[in-house]
Amino acid sequence: MKSTFSTIFYLKRQAVKNDGTVPVMGRITVDGTQTQFSCKITIDPKIWDTKSGRATGRSTAALEANRMLDGIRVRIRQHYQEIVERDNYVTAEKVKNAFLGLEHRCHTLMKVFAQHNEDYARQVEAGMKSVRTLWKYQIVYRHLQSFLQERYHISDIALKELTPAFISDFEMYLRTVKHCRTNTVWLYVTPLRTMVFIAINNEWLVRDPFREYELQKEPTTRGFLTREEISLLMNGKLKNAKQELYRDLYLFCIFTGLSFSDMRNLSEENLRTYFDEHLWIRINRQKTGVESNIRLLDIPTRIIEKYRGLCADGRIFPVPHYTTCVYGIRTVAKRCGITKHLTWHMSRHTMATEICLTNGVPIETVSSILGHKSITTTQIYAKITKEKLNRDMDNLSMRLNNIEEYVSAAI
Repeated sequence: MKSTFSTIFYLKRQAVKNDGTVPVMGRITVDGTQTQFSCKITIDPKIWDTKSGRATGRSTAALEANRMLDGIRVRIRQHYQEIVERDNYVTAEKVKNAFLGLEHRCHTLMKVFAQHNEDYARQVEAGMKSVRTLWKYQIVYRHLQSFLQERYHISDIALKELTPAFISDFEMYLRTVKHCRTNTVWLYVTPLRTMVFIAINNEWLVRDPFREYELQKEPTTRGFLTREEISLLMNGKLKNAKQELYRDLYLFCIFTGLSFSDMRNLSEENLRTYFDEHLWIRINRQKTGVESNIRLLDIPTRIIEKYRGLCADGRIFPVPHYTTCVYGIRTVAKRCGITKHLTWHMSRHTMATEICLTNGVPIETVSSILGHKSITTTQIYAKITKEKLNRDMDNLSMRLNNIEEYVSAAI
């Protein structure tokens, strides 16, 4: 629907200057809403025609004033048309701000988001960031595009127009239109918060629209393989060499805690032999940049020796595409009698839970192996298995039996 738009000029007669002239003001009206501004022009009220909003006569002052007013009217009309074509949503205030140079035209949400994604993609190419995180940002960018079009019928929105209501509307869109659950909504709203932080840090945005917004993640049960399932995976009879590769790569991640991307990028440069004469992995995690130092156990050492030298680019393993590996390990798991729905990240869960914590490795050490920035992140992985609980209670029982006050108590 087309907006009603007009620009008129009038005199601010109560503000008379020393020379008898008064300021000329402008009023922009869009769909019944109005806003005023100063034209930075003064004129003798005797030559002003209130009805036409122009100076009368052929004097130099009248002709110059009308020339300047015509220029103002043309520029305001141009800004109005640009905003209509760009945003499909126009207000009198937006037109005035554009005319006065107060509108941050390049500082819109989708432009900031697009620039962020371009910069992030370069970091991915340089091996500094995770490609899967880039995918997440790209997905959220597309969701925001469709949300703006469906909800507001615009292709972009100025940063200063972001409000708490906008964020709530986006959350509702994800839930009702995209059918996302709470944790997925949380995952998709977080990149939007990142864009707001970028805008605030660059002083493009003064007010934080997230200041009163809160969305809590729901607790989830993170799966892992048990000792029996790891044994099934290790000893299962596989169909061909490809399945064997999927199985070996997955086991390597189970016994090292490396993510898929870090395992794929593992090279000879990351292998070190220290004073203890054991082989170690020293690698900066692609996702966080945190350094991980992992001493190789027997199983991952044998897997390395099995594939060492097959890649011409210095990498240790000939790793297929991520999706291929995920489907491949699920086929292998089914063949080995494992009924769980495997994800590649489950290998890190298994390392933290079944390999380390169950066998008495302190959580601080597990956090270092996994390359976490905070031990709070590691606690999410820390499952108390029944086997570990039973072993800990046995140790407690033995210690209590050695304390004389408890043993000799008359109960």
